Amino acid sequence: MEMPKHLPPLLALRAFEAVARHLSFIKAARELCVSQSAVSHQVQKLEQHLGQRLFIRRTRAIDLTATGDTYYRQIRPALEQIAQATQALLAPAGQQVLRIGLLASFATLWLAPRLADFNRRHPKIQLELLPAIDLADVAGAEVDLAIRYGKGNWPKVRATRFLAEQLSPVCSPAFKATSLANGPLLMARSHQPFEWDDWSRQQAMDLASHPRVMLHDYNIVVEAAVAGQGIAMGRRQLIQRHLAQGSLVDAFDLPPLCSQIGYWLVTAEGASNPALECFAQWLLEQGLDP
Repeated sequence: MEMPKHLPPLLALRAFEAVARHLSFIKAARELCVSQSAVSHQVQKLEQHLGQRLFIRRTRAIDLTATGDTYYRQIRPALEQIAQATQALLAPAGQQVLRIGLLASFATLWLAPRLADFNRRHPKIQLELLPAIDLADVAGAEVDLAIRYGKGNWPKVRATRFLAEQLSPVCSPAFKATSLANGPLLMARSHQPFEWDDWSRQQAMDLASHPRVMLHDYNIVVEAAVAGQGIAMGRRQLIQRHLAQGSLVDAFDLPPLCSQIGYWLVTAEGASNPALECFAQWLLEQGLDP
């Protein structure tokens, strides 16, 4: 059987798919571990091969043309099928690989200490954790499922809360004794910042006198608070060890915020496979969140 005559350059096709999924040359280059100019060159090569413009390039943003959007939707399932076939071939006999997108803080502070139980119960399912600040794309099959933190209002996905969260500001005991009045609020970068706003609204507390310090990840926020550098919004499910040890204490001695905030299992609409169902059931058992 001959190779199909209209098959485009595969490196160019892979670059196009990554740029189309992220709508960003920078993020695509980071994912593919090449330079931004290399990704741009591959996309131009594909456009020349097709004789069609695939992207609208603006000063600070890009978008797919109508042709590019149609082409992306058509080639994406084929590339995903190739990835799944390769993944199955590389996995040990009888083993399934489950790709999970999640925040590094949740992976480190909650999930990792519990994984031995899942591995013991499901030895033929290999979990591949893919930590990232950006929300993993389950609809685009970037991962099989995602664990997201928030209120569950993400479009075009199926979200099930498996673990409720309670929020209350925390700091080190020494910081509370000496620097609480105007101490900085330590915050993790987020696409949907809500923690401090929701908490201060519930408590009718004005936090305008407290400067804000933005940090890359919630793991860093926790470590900075333990080191006495400011006040962190304590996600109680993630900081239980520090509370038990006394390295973190409630900053304001007020009741925690309870709402729909929590950790959600997120999948594409209609997505299902035995490995995913096993992991989902295990998460629900671990969270015990009705």
